[in-house]
Amino acid sequence: MFIDYLTLIMINLVAGTALLAYYIYAGMDAKDQRPYAAGFGVVGLLGIILGLTLTFTWPLPGSYNIGYGEATTLFGAVFLGAAIALSQGWDLIPVAIYGFFAGVDAVIVGIRIISLGLTKEPILSGIGFIMAGLGGVLAAPLLSLLKKNKAFRLIAALVVLVTALLWAVTFYTSLWGHLASFANWVPATMAK
Repeated sequence: MFIDYLTLIMINLVAGTALLAYYIYAGMDAKDQRPYAAGFGVVGLLGIILGLTLTFTWPLPGSYNIGYGEATTLFGAVFLGAAIALSQGWDLIPVAIYGFFAGVDAVIVGIRIISLGLTKEPILSGIGFIMAGLGGVLAAPLLSLLKKNKAFRLIAALVVLVTALLWAVTFYTSLWGHLASFANWVPATMAK
C-alpha cells in the first residue's frame, strides 16, 4: 500500500485559505501586519515541506504526485513569501506576482482533475483548485483595490472563505475515508 498524507496537505490548504480570508477581511487595515506572519509562515513552511516531499518521492499513484505535490509546493512558497514580507513590512506585490504563476498552475490542475476524473470527487476537487488558483491569478491586479475598497475586500474575503469551505469538505471526507482504508495497514517492519 502506498503512503498517503494528502489529508495533511488538505488541512493545510483549509487553514491557509481561512487565514487568507481573515487577513483580507481584517488584516489589510491593520497598522501592524506582522502578527499575521506567523500563521502565513506555518502554512507556507508545511506546504513547502509536504509539497516537495510529494514531488520528489512520488508516494502516490500516478499524476496525483504532480497535481498535489507541485501545487502544494507553490502554495507553500506564496504563503512563506507573504510571511516574510509581512514580518518585514514589505510590499506584498512581488509575492502576488509570484502568486499569479502559482495560481495559473492550480487552475490548470483543477481543470485537468475534472477532465481526467481524478479523485473520488473530481468536480469538488477541481473547483477547489480552480478557485484557489483564481485567487492567485487575481491577487496582483486586485491588491491595490483590496487595500482601498472595504466592500470589495469583504466580497473577496467571502470568496476565499468559500474556497476554504470547499477544501474543508474535501478534507473531511478524505480523512474519514483514509482512516477507514488504512485502518489495517501495517508497516513492513511489523508485518508477519
